[in-house]
Amino acid sequence: MRYKTLLLICLTLTACSLPSNQPPPPTVLITDTPQTAITLASTFTPIPTLTQTPVSTQTTTPPAFCNDPRPRDLITSFTNAIASKDGALLSSLVSPTRGMDVLYYRDGKVVNYDVEHAKFVFETTFQADWGLSFGSGEPTLGSFQEIVLPSLQIVFKQNAELVCNQLKVGGATYIAEWAYPYLDYYSIHFAGTNEFSGLDWQTWAMGIEIDSGKPYIASLVHYVWEP
Repeated sequence: MRYKTLLLICLTLTACSLPSNQPPPPTVLITDTPQTAITLASTFTPIPTLTQTPVSTQTTTPPAFCNDPRPRDLITSFTNAIASKDGALLSSLVSPTRGMDVLYYRDGKVVNYDVEHAKFVFETTFQADWGLSFGSGEPTLGSFQEIVLPSLQIVFKQNAELVCNQLKVGGATYIAEWAYPYLDYYSIHFAGTNEFSGLDWQTWAMGIEIDSGKPYIASLVHYVWEP
């Protein structure tokens, strides 16, 4: 009888020790995952503060630039250079550090003219690639005087409409965006003619760089009505 009692006690103790080999309860893994996710999510909450930067930039930069008469004088000099096809004058207006980017199509290829090459834009017959025509879809190949100059002569007049740090365009089938956000600029706008109900409007936006206290042309971007 005593032997049976000891055996029963021994079996009971052995049975109690068996659960120690089982895996931990699943709640340990479940509660760990949400805590990690919450921690990661909280690190991304400051993202909305990025919207504050453009606001402060727009309220401080434009007035100083737009109230400066030198950029308007630069546009007048450029207008004279275009009218008289004066390469030497044009060259003196081009940024000596970055040259002058020209985009005949707003989303086309950039053709850059440094100070030296700007002297000969009214003479050279070099066939530059300006990008794909939005009408035919074919590449537009031609010299500055063939492709770009006729448009500049229409838009850059002594009585042209100038708008500072805003894209002044006519009716457009696209959202006009300035391609050089780090540059202040002027829109030089031609409103079009009654003959074509204003659909022949054109705008050239001139990006201007101030170097050693003097304004220079850093970029020219062309905007027109597109089908």
